[in-house]
Amino acid sequence: MNLAFSPPLPDADRLKSQRVCARGLLTVRRRGGRTRIERLSQEGAAKIRMPRTDADPLEAVLINTAGGLTGGDRLAWEMEAGVGSSLVVTTQASEKVYRASSGQQAETSVRLSVGEGGSVAWLPQETIMFDRAAFSRRLDVELAMGATALIAEATVFGRSAMGERVENGFFRDRWRVSCGGRLTHAEDFFVGPEVRAFLAGSAALGGAAAMATVLLVGDETESWLDRVREIVGEEGGASTWSVGGTGKLLARLYAGDGYGLRKRLVPLLGLLNGRAGLPKCWSL
Repeated sequence: MNLAFSPPLPDADRLKSQRVCARGLLTVRRRGGRTRIERLSQEGAAKIRMPRTDADPLEAVLINTAGGLTGGDRLAWEMEAGVGSSLVVTTQASEKVYRASSGQQAETSVRLSVGEGGSVAWLPQETIMFDRAAFSRRLDVELAMGATALIAEATVFGRSAMGERVENGFFRDRWRVSCGGRLTHAEDFFVGPEVRAFLAGSAALGGAAAMATVLLVGDETESWLDRVREIVGEEGGASTWSVGGTGKLLARLYAGDGYGLRKRLVPLLGLLNGRAGLPKCWSL
C-alpha cells in the first residue's frame, strides 16, 4: 500500500523505531462440566487476562501493552473453543490506531475456531482511528456445524469530544466466516486516502464518524430480528438469512460520534449475547 500522505522514514531512522510484533493464543475445552483453559500463549505486547467466573462462558480480556498501533505494527490473536465450550472475548479498552509516520500500515489479524455445539463471542471495544492512520484488519472464523458465533467490530474516525477529525488515512477491513467448511459470510471494506470526504457521501455514513457491524451466526437468528431493529433504529439496519441451513443475522449501525454509537451498541450486544450479557469491561 502506498501511503502517499506520509513519506517513509530514512533507513537509519526506521531502524531506530521499535515496532510491535505480538501474538496471543487461547484454547479452551469443556471439562468437568464447564469451560476451562487448555492452552494460553502470549508474545510481545499481546497479553490475555481471564477474569474469575463461576460458570460458563469463560471470559478473556485482550490487552495491547504497547498502548496502541502505528505504521509497521503487527498484532495477531487466535482463539479456539472446543466442542461444547463457550468463550467471550473482549478488550481492556478501545484500540487506538495512530498516524502512520513510518510509511507502513498497522495490521491486526484475528482467527476464531469453534467446535460442534460450542460458542464464541468476539466483542472488542471500539477501534479509534486518528488522522493519517493506516490500518488493515483481518478476521477469519471457522465454525463447526451446530456452533454459534457473535462477532462485533466498531470503528470511530476521530473523537469529536476531543476535537479530532480524520481527514486522510487508510482503513481496510476483511471478514471471512465459514460454517461446516462452507462460506457463510464475506465482506471487504476499504476507505482512503480521503477518509472524511468519502464517509460524508450518502452511500457511506452521510458525514457520521462512527460505525459498527454485528454478525450472529447460529440457529434461530430470525427470532431476534424485530428486537434488533428496535435497538438499531433509523441510523442503520438489520437483516437475516439462512445459508446452507445455518442462520445469519447482520446488523450495521452508524452515529455522529463514538458515544452515540455505544448507546445502541451496548444494549444490542447485551441482547444477542444471551445470559452472558455484556463483558465486564464494557460500559456507557
